[in-house]
Amino acid sequence: MTARIRLAAEDDAGAMLEIYAPVVRDTAISFETQPPTPEEFRGRIRAALERRLWLVAEDDADANGGRGGLMGYAYAGQFNFRESYVWAVEVSVYVHSACRRRGLGRALYTSLFQCLALQGFCTAIARITLPNPASITLHEAMGFRPAGVNEGIGHKHGQWHDVGIWQMELRPRPSAPEPPRPARLLAGTPEWETALNSGGAHLR
Repeated sequence: MTARIRLAAEDDAGAMLEIYAPVVRDTAISFETQPPTPEEFRGRIRAALERRLWLVAEDDADANGGRGGLMGYAYAGQFNFRESYVWAVEVSVYVHSACRRRGLGRALYTSLFQCLALQGFCTAIARITLPNPASITLHEAMGFRPAGVNEGIGHKHGQWHDVGIWQMELRPRPSAPEPPRPARLLAGTPEWETALNSGGAHLR
């Protein structure tokens, strides 16, 4: 597999919806009940990149006819709208059903977290609808620790669901933190390219 991890673009919305829409329709992993439209999804990408981060993993079709194109994505969204939370982000990762067990989740998260730390973010929060042992295993392998459970917090597909909260520190917390920097101000620098490419070692 010859894959690369890069910043997302609004034009990736359609390919990402191919990954995300079945999760919305068929599972309780997402608490949305209807998949967003392509225009709504483009707006989410645009909003995330203004202050936080959104990455994708893509591949060319291989010589044996393997699947090419966008294989997965990971992003950091707003944890809370109050300004004192600005150094915290809520993160998620999604992998195409045809591309699982290739290290994509770990690869995307590795690059995402390295880039977020470079931007100046300190804390990552992940919410996992329970039970989901595969997601828990991934997050804890990345360094997340359990931080609580919201019991029966969401109702979907005819039942109430618990949501677990996991937390990870992205970098040491400075005593006088500067506001996090947008990705556009760092993209192309040697430090950014190193962070962006850091997940490549986990691809297989």
